[in-house]
Amino acid sequence: MSEKHHYKGLTEAQVLENRKKYGDNTLTAAEKESLWKQFIEKFTDPIIIILLVALVFSFAVSTYEFIVHQQGIHAFLEPVGILFAVLLATGVAFYFEVKANKQFEILNQVNDDIYYKVIRNERVTQVLKKDIVVGDIILLETGEEVPADGELLEAISLHINESTLTGEPMVHKTTNPEEFEQEATYPSNYICRGTSIVDGHCVFEVKKVGDATEYGKVFEGVQIDNSVKTPLNEQLDNLADLITKISYAIAALVVVGRFIVFFSNPANTIEHIDWVLFGGYMLNTVMIAITVVVVAVPEGLPMSVTLSLAYSMRRMMATNNLVRKMHACETMGATTVICTDKTGTLTQNQMTIYETYFNPATDDTLVAEMMAVNSTAYLDFTDKDKPNVLGNPTEGALLLWLYGKGINYLPIREENEVLQQLTFSTERKYMATLVQSVVLGKSVLYVKGAPEIVMTFCHSAGKFNSQISQADFEAKLLQYQQQAMRTIGFAYKVIDDPKAVISENGKLVVEGLQFVGITAISDPVRPDVPAAIKECMGAGIQVKIVTGDTPGTAKEIARQIGLWDDTCTDINHITGAEFAAMSDTDLSKRITHLRVISRARPLDKARLVNLLQQRGEVVAVTGDGTNDAPALKAAQVGLSMGDGTSVAKEASDITILDNSFSSIGKAVMWGRSLYLNIQRFILFQMTINVAACIIVLFGAFLGVQSPLTVTQMLWVNLIMDTFAALALASLPPSERVMSDKPRSRRANIISRTMADGIFGVGGLFVLLLFGFIQYFKNEEITSLTQFSVIDYFAHFFHFGSFQSGLSAYELSLFFSIFVMLQFWNMFNAKAYRTGKSAFAGIGNSKGFIMIALAIIVGQVLITTFGGAMFSVTPLKITDWLIIIGATSTVLWVGEALRMIVRK
Repeated sequence: MSEKHHYKGLTEAQVLENRKKYGDNTLTAAEKESLWKQFIEKFTDPIIIILLVALVFSFAVSTYEFIVHQQGIHAFLEPVGILFAVLLATGVAFYFEVKANKQFEILNQVNDDIYYKVIRNERVTQVLKKDIVVGDIILLETGEEVPADGELLEAISLHINESTLTGEPMVHKTTNPEEFEQEATYPSNYICRGTSIVDGHCVFEVKKVGDATEYGKVFEGVQIDNSVKTPLNEQLDNLADLITKISYAIAALVVVGRFIVFFSNPANTIEHIDWVLFGGYMLNTVMIAITVVVVAVPEGLPMSVTLSLAYSMRRMMATNNLVRKMHACETMGATTVICTDKTGTLTQNQMTIYETYFNPATDDTLVAEMMAVNSTAYLDFTDKDKPNVLGNPTEGALLLWLYGKGINYLPIREENEVLQQLTFSTERKYMATLVQSVVLGKSVLYVKGAPEIVMTFCHSAGKFNSQISQADFEAKLLQYQQQAMRTIGFAYKVIDDPKAVISENGKLVVEGLQFVGITAISDPVRPDVPAAIKECMGAGIQVKIVTGDTPGTAKEIARQIGLWDDTCTDINHITGAEFAAMSDTDLSKRITHLRVISRARPLDKARLVNLLQQRGEVVAVTGDGTNDAPALKAAQVGLSMGDGTSVAKEASDITILDNSFSSIGKAVMWGRSLYLNIQRFILFQMTINVAACIIVLFGAFLGVQSPLTVTQMLWVNLIMDTFAALALASLPPSERVMSDKPRSRRANIISRTMADGIFGVGGLFVLLLFGFIQYFKNEEITSLTQFSVIDYFAHFFHFGSFQSGLSAYELSLFFSIFVMLQFWNMFNAKAYRTGKSAFAGIGNSKGFIMIALAIIVGQVLITTFGGAMFSVTPLKITDWLIIIGATSTVLWVGEALRMIVRK
């Protein structure tokens, strides 16, 4: 770097001119949404919308009851309850997402307060990163990050870590056209912002700054608005539409039924009709119809979804999944494709010696000495658990290998005096060091580098100097290269004269070295990855590797993790250049076959994600580099790694804190279990709503009203449903869901089996309850010990009004029977799709048990102390025992049916 005076650099006037013309070297940050806007967005949920409509209707009914029938202020309990449900559901979702966003705020900060050596006005000066402009001449040393995109003017043994953009941890850069790599992602004489100098030093001229850089384009890609709906959003949309249609249909039938009942009375002929009476009757009919709409809306569903997501969000943290976007919990369960990068996600992002192939008689102390002294790398022991490599990562792998054998390289390096040294360069492809050896007590020349080059120095008198033949070494070398590994050859020679010339014109001139052997170096696959890949593929999820690595390396890694096998052909692999050259139409035909995309550029993965989504796939993307950010943002779920770049984390929905691909499998299991819990709650609550709606509908045609008061329905529709939401949301995940295939995003959240259960069980409950209405209307019951099954069926078809016929005690009995039927059905909902008993794993469901007890205790307290507010009177203990025992038949029948299915 000493002879750089011939670079004049920019003048102050040119700096100002270029800054005005090309802009600053800063990245345009994304504009954050206000907290108020984030809160308002929670009200766009389809179920919340129909709840708000129901709130308006409910308020209208309550106002009518309050004014016309002069009911007390308790007439407004129903709309207040619905409002409470809406605010609680939206509030919980808002709270958890804001809390998660605060943990990520630091990730969006871009540090521009770093000084760089820049030539300006023919002098070297220090300039802040953000003040660098196009045309600046910058000097970079090993370890420094590249501040802007530019063209190399000089490059000495230059290696760049491009993993943040391409996934490549070490790329050779040069100004010599003869050494340009044609397949390189970026030109060999061009370096990009966000990458870093691994080895060597350089001088380069800035060509692009800020948003115009490759890094800036990726950063801008992070801010693309992602309007892709999650599968759960779509299914809740469909459910909301279904509920709206059904509730309107039932409401219309109520109006028709009440109209028929009115005119079936002989006194209400057209000639003698009392229009005032008819107007009041029809107004009351409209109020009943609106009540049906309100009852049909599952108030507890948004609560169930939110609580399930929040619970999973908290529990997934224990499995090293930090969830930022709440819906990402569930969307993982619907994932059909995972697009993953290689470096740092599938591999450890640390060069490691995979295998050594040395002459058997080579002394271990000699091997340690040749690795320690013939090297320029260092190990940083700041982190006691895991030393970090400073310098060339390939040389660092040798030092880590020694460290793994309990050998500290540093004392060895310090004890051996270096007499002469020929540093490594890509032109030579080897490094040579002459030392005063402690092991041999003589001057020794150590050489390491590309094995095929080092071998050329190991011949004397036409003979290859090694205990193992050159042919054997070459065969082993070919094997390692086919496994996409980097190889290093080692040789040495005792030099009698310590002052002897070992090199001329930068080339080794010594021959007759003893060839010691070869080391194969790889970026090893994380130990848990193959099993995790197998688990995901077993769950019906496609896995695709998108990496900047060479085709050979990418395929080999795919083979090691079980993604590439003997059945794979060229149709399963494509390079980034081929990918970019193909049209969307052609790619769409081939995209399902692809398993590996090599030499990929940053925006290739984002394009892949968009094409997959157009085919109806639910895509999750993993990545840790800035190059992964656009795809992380575009996917339904973006999964960043805990030690990834801040841009990648900002673009993601979930951060895998332990960088383990196996945590992705856990996230899928949680997502599928969460969706199953939501289905269980829908099964439970819609059964209640169907029963309530049909009772009202029967009443309309038979001229009677529901015996359940507004306040009682508030307990059933809100409090008990909230408890049930908590109970079913807190059920632990089941590994069984991993044997299922991903659900179709076009599927209805209410499956055929659920629909059969909802209408079958709901209809059965209606018949039972209607029978109790008829029985209580015709019998004076003061205790269930008087109950007669024969009389129950005898009175079943005795229709007529019962408002004056049911005592307070009978209404309390009916209310408690209704609640307890739903209570036991909650256990059936728990067992949905498990294929097991409702009591299976009950010991691990402490939350479920506690809430089940709370429901029983709550029902007893309300019935005992609710009084006029709930229109109830205390029940006898014997009646409680009979109700609890008799209604439990719902569970025992369910258990019997599940046992039959299992057998």
